[in-house]
Amino acid sequence: MAKEPSPEILLFEVLTPLGFRVRVTRACWELIVSIKHPAMAGREEEVKETLEHPEEIRLSRSDQDVYLFYRSERVGRWVCAVSKRLDGEGFLITAYPSDAVKEGVRVWPK
Repeated sequence: MAKEPSPEILLFEVLTPLGFRVRVTRACWELIVSIKHPAMAGREEEVKETLEHPEEIRLSRSDQDVYLFYRSERVGRWVCAVSKRLDGEGFLITAYPSDAVKEGVRVWPK
């Protein structure tokens, strides 16, 4: 009988320009693309690029541990990767296509 893969299997881990790593498990990614934002299915590489090489990073207005990473995909459209940093480690909360950069303090580039 085939064994189910562990939900904690790491899909990818990247270093952000803010100096912390963001981990993404397969279970997290499946939740994002199956329930939260199906438009992101098959776009793992774009999310990795957004976290590693964003054009802008903003701090969430509602949670000082949450960062929004933005990278343009075409005129007027961005990929937004939302991560939370706890105890120096980061994890992906969600990722989605966006038509606007949200409000919040820009933390990178300064």
